[in-house]
Amino acid sequence: MERAVRELWEESRDLLGLHSPDDAAVPRAGVPPTPLAFLRDHVSPGRPLLLSSAATQHWPAASLWPTDSYLADALRSTQVSLHLTPDGRADALAPHPRPRRPGAKCFASAHVRQVDFSTAVRLIRGSDPGSGLVAYAQQQDDCLRGEYAAVAGDVDAHVPWASEALGCLPEAVNLWIGSASSQTSFHKDHYDNIYVVVSGEKHFLLLPPTEHHRLYVRDYPAARYVAEQEEQEGS
Repeated sequence: MERAVRELWEESRDLLGLHSPDDAAVPRAGVPPTPLAFLRDHVSPGRPLLLSSAATQHWPAASLWPTDSYLADALRSTQVSLHLTPDGRADALAPHPRPRRPGAKCFASAHVRQVDFSTAVRLIRGSDPGSGLVAYAQQQDDCLRGEYAAVAGDVDAHVPWASEALGCLPEAVNLWIGSASSQTSFHKDHYDNIYVVVSGEKHFLLLPPTEHHRLYVRDYPAARYVAEQEEQEGS
């Protein structure tokens, strides 16, 4: 069995063009690919692509959003969804609050609170796992065209070369604002993503599909964090 699994793993890596550790490096490009090249070289084999910021420098957001006052002024009267966790790890494994066995874990989602945008920014900037509170604006329901509609026009409605390659327009466009304490656990998205870093930096750790068997996927009970006041009221 071990030999058969090893052969299957090697064959699947060959199909993805991952013949050596160097092949696993994420390809980089200074300009967007053609729709055909993107579909052939990246979408079909499930291989990521890292583009330079030149691909989105024409967006007004590229120059407006990093300023100190633009978003604060544009979203002054806007209520946004803020995700709160004690350590910055939303949608991640956490110790089970009522363990039936030592070391039991649950899959914990963040506590979501509606706050005005200025409060959200203040809490995000003040996030500190040491104090037990990390805030992250990470709503995933097409929030740029919903909660943040006032600034949605600062970015292109879609990425033409990607839309042509995928054969559809974006189903959701989100705006996420976090700090160095914001983390996202290992997961698999069942759709293709285009992630644009407008300001700051984002670190990704990617595994090729051939490594799925090494991740020990299993089920955990679902849970969510609650505010202390909410917990006391419900007890």
